[in-house]
Amino acid sequence: QVQLVESGGGSVQAGGSLRLSCVAFGYYSRYCMDWFRQAPGKEREGVATIYTSDSSTYYAASVKGRFTISRDNAKNTLYLQMDNLKPEDTAMYYCAASYMDFGSAAGCFRAGASLRYWGQGTQVTVSS
Repeated sequence: QVQLVESGGGSVQAGGSLRLSCVAFGYYSRYCMDWFRQAPGKEREGVATIYTSDSSTYYAASVKGRFTISRDNAKNTLYLQMDNLKPEDTAMYYCAASYMDFGSAAGCFRAGASLRYWGQGTQVTVSS
């Protein structure tokens, strides 16, 4: 049974940084691991993905250059380093892991929220 447990959310001022963590219990596939987010009244959107077979990454245009996704294989933990945070980054952030191989980081990202295990979410609030 796969269980994803996120931590690290919180409240920061614009320009600040946070690092989210996600421990992936029982997940040993070499597929996609992702961060998604959902703001109130908006659809869930992909933020960043890592294709664990080759550690390649893909980012949403809105976060590219500010966020960094990484994975520590020894700890089976996914991270999202978020720098230069903006108020529009305020959302619930979810860790996800796919149970299908999409072939590449870009393929993972294009697949959206399909065929994923999900964490419970961690709130990020950025004030101006």
